[in-house]
Amino acid sequence: MTTPDNLKYTKSHEWVRQEADGTVTIGITFHAQEMLGDVVFIENPAVGRKLKQGEECGVIESVKAAADIYAPLSGEVLAANGELADAPEKVNQDSYAAWLFRVRPDDPAELAGLLDAAAYQKIADAEKQ
Repeated sequence: MTTPDNLKYTKSHEWVRQEADGTVTIGITFHAQEMLGDVVFIENPAVGRKLKQGEECGVIESVKAAADIYAPLSGEVLAANGELADAPEKVNQDSYAAWLFRVRPDDPAELAGLLDAAAYQKIADAEKQ
């Protein structure tokens, strides 16, 4: 399965998982890592940074291209996945396990405005053509 039903998605290819404590975990989708190819570097936002929904907050680089990472929700960055600094290829191995960062949302209602799996899959399918 390349688009899990239990996640929310953005048009810019981030996935969002709501956690039991109200925080959200964010990563890039299978489609995004597939389009990028072999990931060689990830720059996550700094812990403590306040993000605005839609703002550029990080970079992911592959052997083919570099792409910006966008904040799917406004909020404070609580954690960044330090494992990816030394092993960015984990994103290619399992893009849904290799999360990028965690945020405490300022407005949990923003989550409702994100795409569900079916809507995101339509976008991904259209880009493959």
